[in-house]
Amino acid sequence: MHIVVCVKQVPNTTQVRINPETNTLVRDGVESILNPFDENALEMALQLKEKHAGTKVTVLTMGPPQAAEVLKEAVGRGADAVVLLCDRAFAGSDTWATSYALSTAIRKLEPADLVLFGKQAIDGDTAQVGPGVADWLGIPCIAYARKIEIADGKAVVERNFEDGYEKLETPLPCALTVLKEANVPRMASLRGKMAAKKLVLQPTTAEMVGADPAKLGLNASPTRVVKIFSPPPKTGGVKWQGEEPAVLAQRLADLLRERKLI
Repeated sequence: MHIVVCVKQVPNTTQVRINPETNTLVRDGVESILNPFDENALEMALQLKEKHAGTKVTVLTMGPPQAAEVLKEAVGRGADAVVLLCDRAFAGSDTWATSYALSTAIRKLEPADLVLFGKQAIDGDTAQVGPGVADWLGIPCIAYARKIEIADGKAVVERNFEDGYEKLETPLPCALTVLKEANVPRMASLRGKMAAKKLVLQPTTAEMVGADPAKLGLNASPTRVVKIFSPPPKTGGVKWQGEEPAVLAQRLADLLRERKLI
């Protein structure tokens, strides 16, 4: 079985800077980490590898040269192979263009039985790339997965909801977006860290995966951030104090009736 895990390097800060001209994230000079949700997708793949002999785990990311660091981390945890999609042609891609680019890279690999993603990225919070890649590949996708069992060419997946879960069965290949509740990600092993330290990555370009330039980058992205602004500060409301609770409760009830809220 071949499992592909798509991961993303994200800024490790709440002070995200935006390029005022392109309205895209400024990543230069900002410490970055492996997207926390993607850690759970990688852990799910590694657990399946331990359970099913002969399974190979390939980790794929798209980003600038420094994104190689999250691939080294993946190797440290147990990934068998990694791919870095790195090309100026990818710069500024929205979720649609990113999904397309990742799908072209996945098609160039040996056939994938399972493609895993974290639930969402903490910098964009769209949760669109996983389903988008599945659509480009023409395979089924199950979002919010917390558990998976694979047997006889099928996956049985538990999908979470606020008030419970449902169990779905789908043929392979398929894609999943994985919740944090699915597992506890492992730390890198000493042997894995040594392998990661020796890792030499050769970037994979858009031309190498046969991607259509017209579907890549900022100009090909159908969604744009057209305006960035901070929400107005919250103003203080009415504050009552120094009176008996019953009096305050009655005053609150009168105010709500006056505003036709009750």
